[in-house]
Amino acid sequence: MAEKLKIISLGGLNEIGKNLTAYEYGGEILLVDCGMGFPDDDMYGVDMVIPDFTYLVKNKEKIVGLLVTHGHEDHIGGIPYLLREMRIPVFATRLTAGLIHLKLEEFGIADKAELYTVDAGDSFKLGCFKIEFIHVNHSIPDAVAMAIKTPVGMVIHTGDFKIDTTPIEGGMIDLTRFGELGKKGVLALLMDSTNVERQGHTISERKVGQNIEALFKDCDKRIVVTTFASNVHRVQQVINCAVKYGRKVAVTGRSMEKTMSLAADLGYMEIPEGTLVDLNQIKNLPKDKIVIISTGSQGEPMSALYRMAISGHRQVEIGAGDRVIISASAIPGNEKTVSHVVNELFRKGADVIYDRSSDLHVTGHACQDELKLIMGLVKPRFFVPLHGEYRHLCLHKRVAEEMGIPAKNCIISDIGKVIEVSPKSIKLNGSVPAGRVFVEGTSVGDVGTVVLRDRKHLAQDGMLMVVMTLSGEDNSIVSGPDIITRGFIYVKESEKQLAELKTVTLEALEDCERQGIRDTANIKSVVKQRLSDYLYKATKRNPMILPVIMEV
Repeated sequence: MAEKLKIISLGGLNEIGKNLTAYEYGGEILLVDCGMGFPDDDMYGVDMVIPDFTYLVKNKEKIVGLLVTHGHEDHIGGIPYLLREMRIPVFATRLTAGLIHLKLEEFGIADKAELYTVDAGDSFKLGCFKIEFIHVNHSIPDAVAMAIKTPVGMVIHTGDFKIDTTPIEGGMIDLTRFGELGKKGVLALLMDSTNVERQGHTISERKVGQNIEALFKDCDKRIVVTTFASNVHRVQQVINCAVKYGRKVAVTGRSMEKTMSLAADLGYMEIPEGTLVDLNQIKNLPKDKIVIISTGSQGEPMSALYRMAISGHRQVEIGAGDRVIISASAIPGNEKTVSHVVNELFRKGADVIYDRSSDLHVTGHACQDELKLIMGLVKPRFFVPLHGEYRHLCLHKRVAEEMGIPAKNCIISDIGKVIEVSPKSIKLNGSVPAGRVFVEGTSVGDVGTVVLRDRKHLAQDGMLMVVMTLSGEDNSIVSGPDIITRGFIYVKESEKQLAELKTVTLEALEDCERQGIRDTANIKSVVKQRLSDYLYKATKRNPMILPVIMEV
């Protein structure tokens, strides 16, 4: 029986972020991307989410390499955690490799990593796979799609992309190469679904530059611009505007400083000599001669813009003499934090211009017409939508059917599910371990669903502790019970309820005595149940109850 190609997504399906796809054939595994995701609102205390590497760790001897499409966190953020588990070669374009190297340095593993630089258009072999990097447009330079020639046929993995006919740098997406591969025959196309809900085409990045320049022209205020640190082309356009209108540029925010330095060193950003000034020097310059480029476009707590908004920035004080340009749209889930920062900036009297009020941001993801164009050029036999929530995947499948790909040849998968592909068929067959691993500070995977459930319980209903000391001889009360609450009721303002809680506790202890219950664990269980029943009847609330019993 002929071997089949297995395609396994360990992230990036039915979710936005933590993209990771494995291609497996004949005992060899090729990985594409390894990203992180942002925690949901109910993941209290969690800093980031990464894929579950259980399957990869178990089969690490089979992994021939990791290909990286571009340098965004949802595609590279999980790499340091993966490389702590195994040593595998990583292949990326120059800027992407530079960003990965910075992350590996932070983790102290850069010297041990096998990181190789590949240019768009280059081809190389890893095991039974032959790979070609194809230049695409995205909101970060050096983004590529992957043409992966497997023993069963050609597979194209687009990564994140859009079609920009007037890009700032790097040239237009290589549509010619997609067409050439399509003529030779493509077995399967796996494509970014993020923007499938939008019809038409994406706007060119150059259009944003024109709108930003209009805000510089005739402006006599100090200008503060915030955008994604990784959007090198956007930052370059801000610098170009500053130079054109005779302004110096200061930078605030660690990620912005690092990315700009790397991009300039690698030649992806051109900063004329004498343009950059230290942030400490801006007080000596007229307001109409300075531009501040800042992090914080998503309203992240403690980012540079957030600290400016709450008067917590040591070097920049926002006021009526400032124009703040937010050149980014809110990532789903970040709307509240962005709105909070915008409100605070308005409160300080600043002139705030943001995405809802002006075209200051364009997406880096293809809209429907662009997706159709790639499908039309590639003409795949099979189609698998990637990178999106379930509705995105379903809509993308519908677009593929409109383009003439039979419904039976389109597969909507989920993380952990195994897609089997042969020259004549595609189907789901089995699954592997997959899921979400929570990262909290230096802790990886220690926080599980039980801990998160407790944190959610505490956040919603608060906590009540009942502390008492019992005699080890006869279980009589030596001291207490004392009631302590957090996030439930303020005891000093609820003396009556406090007295009733103590009465319920004492009655529970008396019942334990009558029933001959002397084991501390069982006594705690009875006290907890009685207090829970009383509180729900009295308050219709269900706080976490923690009985604490000490024996003397």
